[in-house]
Amino acid sequence: MTMLHRSVDRRHALAAAALGRNPAIPGPVADEGELLHAVTGEILDISPHLIIIETPDGDHERLVIAPWATAWRGETVAPADLPRGAQVIVRAVKGGRVAERIWADITRITGVIQNVGKGARDRTMELYCGPHRGRRTVVIPYGASGRLQVRHPKFEPGYLFDAIGVREDGVSHARLPATSQPPYRWTSVPEQPPSYGGTQSRISGTATWSDAFDADERGAAYPMLESSDTGCDEAGVSCARLPYLALGSMLEMRNVCAGRTSIVPIVTCGCLAGRFCDRCLECGTSPRGRIAELSPSSFVELGGDLTTGCFNARVGLG
Repeated sequence: MTMLHRSVDRRHALAAAALGRNPAIPGPVADEGELLHAVTGEILDISPHLIIIETPDGDHERLVIAPWATAWRGETVAPADLPRGAQVIVRAVKGGRVAERIWADITRITGVIQNVGKGARDRTMELYCGPHRGRRTVVIPYGASGRLQVRHPKFEPGYLFDAIGVREDGVSHARLPATSQPPYRWTSVPEQPPSYGGTQSRISGTATWSDAFDADERGAAYPMLESSDTGCDEAGVSCARLPYLALGSMLEMRNVCAGRTSIVPIVTCGCLAGRFCDRCLECGTSPRGRIAELSPSSFVELGGDLTTGCFNARVGLG
C-alpha cells in the first residue's frame, strides 16, 4: 500500500470517528442484483472458451468466456482473437469466474491540447494532462481523424481533448471521441449555477474514467478539493454544483443508467475533470459537469462501458 493510500484510509477513519459514523466499506452495494467484478492483468493464454490472466499481484485467474461475451481492442473483435500479452480489463459475473466483456490495451487520453503536428497521414498531438499526470503524446490515426473531429472540431492549443484508444508499442492511438469537445478554452470554464435551498444531499452529473490510477485500483478523482489538501493549485474548479470534500471522503456513487451503486473513496485530485462542462447521453441527458473520474475497475463494477466513456451518475456522501 502506498503512502498516499495509507493517508487516505486514515483521513476517512478520522472523519468517520469525528462525525460519529461507522466507516463506509468501499465496493459495490450487494443488494442491487448480481455483482460485477473487474479483473485486470495480462493475457497469458486465451481460447474461444477460456482466458487466463496474470493479475498485477502475480496471481493467475482462469475465467470461462461466456457465449455472449464481446471484446474490444481498437474495434470490436472476437475474444479468442485477442493477442497474448495484451493488458485487459474484464467485466466478470458469477462471482468473478465468467467473463462477459473484455477491453484490451484500452487507454483514455484526456488533457489540454498543447500543439498538433501535421504528418503526411497521421497526426501527433501533445497534451497537458494536469499537474499530477504531466504531459502525454497521442497519435491521431488518419482513419480515425474524421470521426474524432466531428466531435472535436478544434485541434488547437488551449482546447480540451478527450478520446478513447489503444496502447500499441507504448504509444497511445486515439480511436473514439469520449465526449463532445467543450467550445471554450480550458481556462474559461463556465461558472457554477446559483444554488437554491441549501446544500443538496444528492448531486447529479457525469461520471467518467481515467487510466491514470494504479493497476486494479478502486477509487475516484474529485474536482472540488482544497488546494491546501492536495497540493494542487488547479483544484476547486467545476461547473457542477459540488461541495468541497477531502481526500479519503467516500462517495456513494450510483450509475443511474445501470441501477448500480458503489461506495468509492476519493483518492486523488480531479482538477482536469472539473474543466469539462459536458453532458453524458448514456441514458437520457445528464446535468452538465463531471462529478467524478473513476478508476477503470470502479467504473466497470458500476456497470460502465469503457468505450462509451461515461454514465449518468448521482452521488452522495457515503
